[in-house]
Order: sequence, then C-alpha cells, then structure tokens
Amino acid sequence: MVPAVQAADALQAGDAFQAAALLLVDPAGLGGVLLRSPAGPVRDAWLTLLQALAPPGMPLPRLPASASEDRLLGGLDLSATLAAGRPVAQAGLLTQADGGIVVAAMAERMPAVNAAHLCTALDQGALRLERDGLTQHLPARVAVVALDESQGEDRPPSAALADRLGLWVDLSALSLRDTVTADGAMAQEVAQARACLAKVTVPDDLIQALCAATLALGVDSPRAAWAAVRCARAAAALRGEDVADADDAALAARLVLAPRATRQPVAEAPPQDDSSSPQEPPNPPPDQDPPKSEDAPDTPPPSEEEDPPAEPDLDPQNARALEDRLIESAVAAIPAGLLARLASGERVRGRSADAGRAGASAASAVQGRPVGSRRGVPRGGARLHLIDTLRAAAPWQRLRRAHARPGAPPILVRPDDFHLRRHEQKRSTTTIFALDASGSSALYRLAEAKGAVELLLAECYVRRDQVAVLAFRGAAAEVILPPTRSLVRAKRGLAGLPGGGGTPLAAGLDAAAALALRVRRAGGTPVVVVLTDGRANVGRDGLGGRARAQEEALSAARALRAQGGSVIIIDTSVRPEPAARALALAAGARYLALPQANAAALARAVQGAHDRR
Repeated sequence: MVPAVQAADALQAGDAFQAAALLLVDPAGLGGVLLRSPAGPVRDAWLTLLQALAPPGMPLPRLPASASEDRLLGGLDLSATLAAGRPVAQAGLLTQADGGIVVAAMAERMPAVNAAHLCTALDQGALRLERDGLTQHLPARVAVVALDESQGEDRPPSAALADRLGLWVDLSALSLRDTVTADGAMAQEVAQARACLAKVTVPDDLIQALCAATLALGVDSPRAAWAAVRCARAAAALRGEDVADADDAALAARLVLAPRATRQPVAEAPPQDDSSSPQEPPNPPPDQDPPKSEDAPDTPPPSEEEDPPAEPDLDPQNARALEDRLIESAVAAIPAGLLARLASGERVRGRSADAGRAGASAASAVQGRPVGSRRGVPRGGARLHLIDTLRAAAPWQRLRRAHARPGAPPILVRPDDFHLRRHEQKRSTTTIFALDASGSSALYRLAEAKGAVELLLAECYVRRDQVAVLAFRGAAAEVILPPTRSLVRAKRGLAGLPGGGGTPLAAGLDAAAALALRVRRAGGTPVVVVLTDGRANVGRDGLGGRARAQEEALSAARALRAQGGSVIIIDTSVRPEPAARALALAAGARYLALPQANAAALARAVQGAHDRR
C-alpha cells in the first residue's frame, strides 16, 4: 500500500499520497482534499494515483474555474425545449458526478456561487433545482478535490468550501522522486478497505484525544475533529484492521489538524502538591482495626461475592500521553515558517475576497469579465443576454402560441423573460505612502524611505496602479503627490521633500484616512503604507506635548482601522520602537520592523506585505 509515515515527522510523500487512498476509502466522511500545489508533474502524479486507485466506473469529472452555474447545476436544454415545445431538462456536472469525485481546477478563482453549490452538495448529497420553469430534486453525492494554485499570491479558496474538505495536503515541497505510482495490489487494498469500512470502530480514547488536539491547535471548526476521526477510521480500514489505533490518529492529526492550526500549543505545567491541604491519617497496620466512631453504625465487611467498583475505562496518564503524541505529530507537520509565526502569536488568516494585487472586484453593467445574467429591462447601457432570455421564454411557448394572434413570430418573448449580462471588473489599487519627515526620522531613515518609495512607484507603474504620497512634519501633514500613474511626477515630488521638525503623527494618519476614503469612493482599492518611528510629539492642533500627541495618534490609528482596508506600518527607527508596534496594533495593520534596512530592503518588505494581504 502507499507507505505511511509512522513517526511524528513533517508531512512526507507517504502522507501526502496516502491522502488519495484515504479519500477513496471514505469519500462521504472526508468530503474531499484541499490540494495545495502549483501545476506540475508532482500534482499530476497525485491525480494519476487517485484515478488509478478509484473503483471502476467512479466518475472523476473536472470542474473548470470558469464553469457557469448552468454547467454546474444543469437546467433547461434550450435546443431540445424549442424543438419539443415542452421543458426538457439537462443534467449538470454535479448530477453527472453522483457517487464520484469532482476535481475543481484553480479553486482559488472559483466564483462564490459555484463554491456555495459545492458546499450544498457536500452537506446534503443532493440539489434542489428550481429554475427556468423546472423543479427537480437531483442526487449529488460527491467529494471534491480542490486544486489550490494560489501560493500566497491570489486569494485562497472559499473558506466554507475548504472547511468541508477534511484532508489538506501541500505538495509544494515535494519533488518528482517523492511521487508514488499505483499498482494492482494498491487498488485491491483500497477496494477491500471500502468494503470493510462500516465495521471499523474508533475507540473513545482516540476520539477524546483528537478533540483535545483540535482545541490545543486552535482549530475552531467542529468539522475538523469529525474529519480527523473519519480519517483515522479510514486509515485503520486501509491497514485491514477493525479498530483504529494511535498511529492512525497520528496520521489524521498530520493530514487534518496540522494544516488548520492557528496557534502554538501551550505546554501545561505539571500539577503541584498543595502543602496547605490537610494531611490524611496514615493507614493503620494490617493487624489493627481503624478507630471507630461511637456514632458510626456497624457495617459488615464487603462480601467477596460482591463486584468491586468499576474502574474508569481510560487511565488519565495514558490519555494525556496520547493527546501529547497527537499534538506533537501535528506540530511536526506544520511548516517551519508557519510554526515560527504561530510561536510569535500571529494568527493565520486567509485574505478577504476583496484583497489582491489588482484591486477588489466590482460589479459593472457594461465592462469586465462576464459572470452570468440577471433579470431586468435593458436600459442605461445594459446589454441583453440572448441565450438566457430565450431559456426563460422557452417553457411557455406552447401556452403562448395557444393564445397568440395569427402571424405571431415563432418564438414569443415577453418583458419578464429579459435577462441582462452581468460583468465583473477589477478596480485599480492606489498605494498611499505616508512619510514621517520629522527630525527624528529625517536624521536616520528619510533617505532610505524616499528610495524605497521610488522603487515601489516603479513597481506600481508596471502594474498600472496609482500611487499617492503625503508627508507629515512640523505642525501638519500635506499631500505631496495626489493619486497618479506618472512615475516622473512622483519622483519630482519626492526629490524636493524636506525633513525636520516635530512629528504630527495624528495629522498624518488623518490625512491618509481621508485620502483612502476618497479613493474608495472613486471606486478604487486603497492600501496605506505608513513609514514612521511612531514617536508622536505634536497634536492635531499643532501644539507640542508628547503624551497628548501619542494618545491622539492612537485614536487616529483606531479610526483608520474602523474605515477598513489594508494598512502597513513600517518602523523606521534605528531599533524596533514599542510606540510603532502599539500604533500598528491600534490600526490593525501589518507591522514591519526593519532596523538595518536600506531602500531595496524596505521596498521588498512593503511589496511582500502588499502581495500577501
């Protein structure tokens, strides 16, 4: 069979490729696999293994990222309906894949409506279709393999869909020599495991240990614990056993819990004896009777025929050791970089659907990528969707012809049949640089900040994004460069930027928030990058006072956070400044401390944070 990694080690090829066999053993219980990997021979080998181990006749259709809702769900067969004069249904991909596994390509680009329909099929195993004059209850018992090619540059797949996929596998670190090739014996073992899965049990202590490991790793969804139990059950069936053991649970922890971890498990301190508690009297010698109270009634000794009190089924020490093993196995499977971020307390979050290098998605009536249709009257430049209009009118042709006047057209269309094209276009991103040009920053880092902004301006120019620059120094903030795509104009504005004076940090944040709001109202996506040491000493009124200025700066940061959007705080002091970290916390921003950075390092850090948002 596919080799399993028994030791608590990082996710190996054996685990990654065994996930394909586990999914085929229990597709209904596991739901599917979130397969993180770029397109290449390793991913192709995984999919080939899945197809080779699948039972004969199991459908494995591929769902393109651009698949329409009609292709997914089915609906009215327009040509057959017009020919027959009555509604003729056409099966969708989910119905055709009943009892099989849907391979969703480029899941990170899947439309939200398609992800919602997949979630419905995974939850209910059926679809209720009510559209185009049809009402059908269709079976859709499917599992899903979501191919995630985002690699930190695009938004991740739908969180709701990913939560329903029990196994999360990352093939990015594997090479072609790590791949596994199927043979006839492996396929036979998978078939035998599917046949005997119903009689495999998972002991209560393993279930409790998996639930405890789920909580310790900060996994919020209860589906994860259930998927871990089903994974351990499938692993036991794959080994030909009737009862799952600790090795099966450890494999489940690596495949199900480790990729979902959001925090570093905290080791519990061993219990300490309370010296203040009253001491119990020592046991009397065996040849002496214990002292008897005068008021205590005489009770006969227990009979030998009576059953002794029942012992607990689970030894607490053994249960704790099992939990520790599962947690250690899951932690060992977490990538090193992610483990470091978890140790520092940074919670892993997927980017919102509006984030991205090209800006947020916005609905449009006439421009952008077609994303379906909606009912409506074509006005204001909106274009008619002819196929969907005919599809809406087709079921009623026989009834309308019966009441039509002589000489009526062959197809009768009414205004309530009209469907309009829907489009989606990307809004441009405007990066707003707020530079601290005060004396404390100008002494060390203003030159590096200017150089970093110039490098980032060139990158934004290539992407056709807009940039804006504002500076705060002395008693107020001013906009040096309004939003523009002109690289020459931006460099000219930065060249004459002076430094020195106080730090009106609150005024600078207020100006950045106002500019971001103006960009958002104009239909753009703002990204605010603040380069400062965080040491405010001038208030909004232009007067000095470090304590009051610091409080006003934190208030302005909280207002910027309430506005929403992406914010990056770069600490430009010589060594990390607590005030800058507190400012980033108040603004809900990403904090970057770069005490030894030059202009290129600053630019790379901002660009990396910008790409990961």
